[in-house]
Amino acid sequence: MTPSKSKSAALGAVALVFALAALAARTGAQDAGRAPRPEAADDKRWQTVAPGRVEPSSGAIKIAAPVMDVIAQVLVKVNDKVFAGEPLIRLTDNEARARLAAAEAQVAFRLRARNDETAPPRRTARRRAKDAVADADKAAARRRAEDAVANADNAIVEAQAALDKAAVDRRAGRASDVDREAARTALSQAQERLKQQKAELRRIEADASTPRPNVADGQVNVARAELAAAAAAIGKLTIRAPIAGTVLQVNAKPGELAGPSSAQPLLVIGDVSALRVRVELEERDFGEIKIGQPGAPPRFADANSRVRSLSSRRLSSKDASTRGGNAT
Repeated sequence: MTPSKSKSAALGAVALVFALAALAARTGAQDAGRAPRPEAADDKRWQTVAPGRVEPSSGAIKIAAPVMDVIAQVLVKVNDKVFAGEPLIRLTDNEARARLAAAEAQVAFRLRARNDETAPPRRTARRRAKDAVADADKAAARRRAEDAVANADNAIVEAQAALDKAAVDRRAGRASDVDREAARTALSQAQERLKQQKAELRRIEADASTPRPNVADGQVNVARAELAAAAAAIGKLTIRAPIAGTVLQVNAKPGELAGPSSAQPLLVIGDVSALRVRVELEERDFGEIKIGQPGAPPRFADANSRVRSLSSRRLSSKDASTRGGNAT
């Protein structure tokens, strides 16, 4: 065989080897592409069915009477929308109002005794007449500040009563939303006025040169404290909405005796602008749930429903394997 033919045969063999290698690599790549891939952890699907209930996002708020008394009025019904602070139920308040009137009379009597006091300021050899006059002026300023705070307190009570009346009249069709909002604005202004008057009184009392209250001033302050306690007792006899929401249940009737330990709540309210689903899961399933997973009850299925919160609360001491999870 000539050298040129030997060289051509060698080159052909090398080319054949490379071709076979390329073909094998291509075939292996295709087989690898057809081979089953391991399932990713994120692609794992898990589903369970559990009993649950749909409830307001705020939860069902059960309202009871803070004191034991007879129900005088039920001002709302089921499905009524209420604002925070709106009166819902009124209890009888005859005795409480009698105590309030007595406290108001005592305050008026003590104020007259204080204002009629004519005892001159005490003087010593080291004090000048102008110092005594200055003390009297500062004592008078303190008294005016105390009276302003008391008047602002009374203004809040009157503004709250006006708002309650506007809310009841609006529900009965005797007033408009404008009247109710005007009464609410007046209450906010009265509350702001009270803050300002209290700040002024604290400023005056913080002055070291302000004289301390005398006996007449102390008697007025005690009478005002008793008046405040009587007004607080009156306030407890009006049961108000703790949040803005919807009345879901009414169990109260006029004439019934209500108290803190009643068997069932007087009313149930909740914020139904957003709902949540409370489900009961077995403990073996609880570890499979993650926040953000899709979840919806069949009757209220929503493609955007997601698990937003989880809890680990044992539902029954008899079934130690049951825990609760919440989803909204």
